[in-house]
Amino acid sequence: MNKTRQMTNNFKNINLFSYPLYWAESYGVSPFLPMFRAEMDKLGWDSCDVIIVSGDAYVDHPSFGMALIGRLLEAQGFRVGIISQPDWHSAKAFRTLGKPNLFFGVTAGNMDSMVNHYTADRKIRSDDAYTPDSKPNKRPNRASLVYAHRCREAYPDVPIILGGIESSLRRLAHYDYWSDQVRRSILVDAKADMLLYGNAERAIVEVAHKLAKGYKINELNGMRGTVIMKPQSQVLPNNYIRLPAYEEVKNNLLKHAQASYLMHRETNPYSARLVVQKHGDKDVVVNPPPFPLATEELDRIYELPYQRKPHPKYQNANIPAYEMIRFSVNIMRGCFGGCSFCSITQHEGRIIQSRSEVSVLREIEEIKNKAPCFTGIISDLGGPTANMYQMNCSNLSAKKNCQRHSCLYPKICPNLNIDHNALIKLYRKARAVQGVKKVLIASGIRYDLAIKSPNYIKEIATHHVGGCLKIAPEHVVPKVLAYMQKPEIKAYDTFKELFFRYSHEAKKEQYLIPYFIAAHPGTTDEDMLEAALWLKKNDFRLNQVQNFLPTPMTLATTMYYTGYNITLNMGAKAEKIFVPKAAKTRKLHKAFLRYHDPKNWSLLRNALNRMGRSDLIGYDEKCLIPPAKSTRNIYPKKN
Repeated sequence: MNKTRQMTNNFKNINLFSYPLYWAESYGVSPFLPMFRAEMDKLGWDSCDVIIVSGDAYVDHPSFGMALIGRLLEAQGFRVGIISQPDWHSAKAFRTLGKPNLFFGVTAGNMDSMVNHYTADRKIRSDDAYTPDSKPNKRPNRASLVYAHRCREAYPDVPIILGGIESSLRRLAHYDYWSDQVRRSILVDAKADMLLYGNAERAIVEVAHKLAKGYKINELNGMRGTVIMKPQSQVLPNNYIRLPAYEEVKNNLLKHAQASYLMHRETNPYSARLVVQKHGDKDVVVNPPPFPLATEELDRIYELPYQRKPHPKYQNANIPAYEMIRFSVNIMRGCFGGCSFCSITQHEGRIIQSRSEVSVLREIEEIKNKAPCFTGIISDLGGPTANMYQMNCSNLSAKKNCQRHSCLYPKICPNLNIDHNALIKLYRKARAVQGVKKVLIASGIRYDLAIKSPNYIKEIATHHVGGCLKIAPEHVVPKVLAYMQKPEIKAYDTFKELFFRYSHEAKKEQYLIPYFIAAHPGTTDEDMLEAALWLKKNDFRLNQVQNFLPTPMTLATTMYYTGYNITLNMGAKAEKIFVPKAAKTRKLHKAFLRYHDPKNWSLLRNALNRMGRSDLIGYDEKCLIPPAKSTRNIYPKKN
């Protein structure tokens, strides 16, 4: 116990790049992190210190988690191997690189494997953007869990550490949409030794150095950003919160909602408490989140020696996820928007971590000089959102104690710095880099923030839109927007007016493409009809729409499962809400957003008649759809 406490204190808050380098740093930098023994032999390695197992193809680019974590550990002096998309039907593929000296790092990849495999309506997807040539079935369902079992079978005495978004958002008992039941923490089911949540750089580096010093995995207690299991009898620190047990939240909807509400209040690294949840005779212990990375640390992470392309193993295969990001630059992390349906707060946190202007410009130069087939167009400067760069709380006391879900809802916090000038300055310098023809902004813009800075909207409309800008009002009904924790539609209207004004001044014909979510918890048929009428009034004909997808650990997923509104205080008299769960209701809600598609008209006619809104069936301007057996297309295709 004393040994563990001593080590924990020694490693507290160390800069990521201040650890003494591990002895294997003498081997130098790998061209690619090895995927085969032949590559290890060429590097002179007899073994790997860490092996990362991932459900994605290995692309040596900082947008791919395995590459970023692998290169970071390499920079600490460790020898890191990659097992990418292994055949999980036996342990053979997990022995490809031999036995790792320190641990297996297991991740499903950049996407949750269930989201990767299934649509919001639980239909199997036919492709996988993170696989060469989009081939499906290259990873199992619940990949983190399956990979962990195979690693244990391959080398029973090697520590297994879970990471990545799939494990991060399943760190406690959670509702699982695909099985329609409450599942245990993935740490329990995977029988892994530890789980790292969030982006996890601080935790993974600390764990690697401690294990390298000879400490056992079960001695690593109290480390921020980690989840471990303990016997329930073991003494816990004083400052902790105990959630209702797995057995309670599995069988009691109110207890489940209360547990979720409490968990979402413990995301601030400066004030979060230890979160404990009983599973059987053991406790799952979630240590507080890691402190944010300093700008200098983030810069160094993104400037590690990535090849910025797929491993040569894939030859000329097309990996769509790589094609989409290869000319993009990540400038920040985190999001303080707090949308109910989004998991970013529970994964990356609300505190924005920004790279320096100099580092971003260096990466643009790197893309220009190194990325294959660069056309002169930077496809995106952004991150989880486009316009939160260098924005943070200006009140130190509030920053350390705040438990809000969102800094923007129900209104923008007065303590929040929302100055866009640093971002405007970065855009101008980025497009001035010699050899860069255009810099596009593809990350989602928070328009309620943007309208506070008209100059930002002018900058975007004048220089950074490729014809169409995607924007996400998500809905138009105030009640539904409140459940989503999104701004009222008048904020969108203001953004639209400014965007078109500045586009006109720049002599550019540009368009907005709105995103909407159908069947979000709290949405009725009448709400979806109102959304359809708004779309018709604004002459929007959406090509792609999606039903709400309940992913683990979001507020909206808890609302979907329990029927309680947990955006409000979860007392004994919690607010019950309507949840559109039935398949026919979800299909109807989706059809309302595509009111212009003749394939939906029969369904919509039946619904409008049932709702007493047959006045919307006909050829009048106010009508939404034509009468039955009509051969007249009232919504001809636009040019």
